[in-house]
Amino acid sequence: MTHTGTRLGVVTIGQTPRVDLTPELVGLLPGVTLVERGVLDGCTPQEIASFAPEPGDHVLTTRLAGGGSTVIGEATVLRRLPGLLAELEHEVDAVLLACTGPFPALAHTKPLFVPDRIIAHAVAAVVDDGGAVGVIAPLAEQTQDTTRKFARVLGRGTRVAVAASSPYTDDERTLRAGAEELASGGAEVIALDCFGYTDAMRDAVAEASGLPVVVARSVAARLAAEVLGARGSAPSGS
Repeated sequence: MTHTGTRLGVVTIGQTPRVDLTPELVGLLPGVTLVERGVLDGCTPQEIASFAPEPGDHVLTTRLAGGGSTVIGEATVLRRLPGLLAELEHEVDAVLLACTGPFPALAHTKPLFVPDRIIAHAVAAVVDDGGAVGVIAPLAEQTQDTTRKFARVLGRGTRVAVAASSPYTDDERTLRAGAEELASGGAEVIALDCFGYTDAMRDAVAEASGLPVVVARSVAARLAAEVLGARGSAPSGS
């Protein structure tokens, strides 16, 4: 049973508030208070521009407070994230990292939910060895990282195909085209590998592909709810 006053930190690599994200999380985490923090909170546009990926860096994309988006390097996130986590842990019972990027192990003293690992294992639970998985990622530049992440977890011989469609900058037509491409290539399930993909986007992908769809944000949130013992009706706000 959820302890009274259970608080979950939600850390985005962009800026808060994440009005595109937290309302859905509230519904998936009944009785849990969400405490948002952003790696780029307080940064000026000039500072954010300086965080662009450098050669060899993992490429990440995220939402800004004004509704736009930006592309940044993982190296920048890793410089700023540990201190943010350490501070936030004083206020919450657990932390959900709202990003599916391939981060190395992060120091923490409270439960830390890392979607990068969660979604790949969730997909592996529903695909037989030697099957085929389709993944939609935000950027074409993420194809290699995405393929490697899922291949590490999936059974030997399982094929991974990736299509690109940003939840922040592309329209539904692009998303549907990616879903159709993956389905025609033989995918048995499609994973939406970014915290920016919404329930509505899941529905569009399912309709376009005719396949089961696994969404990073809902899988991670449901695991957090299980660990935190979240039960009952969702609160009216976070």
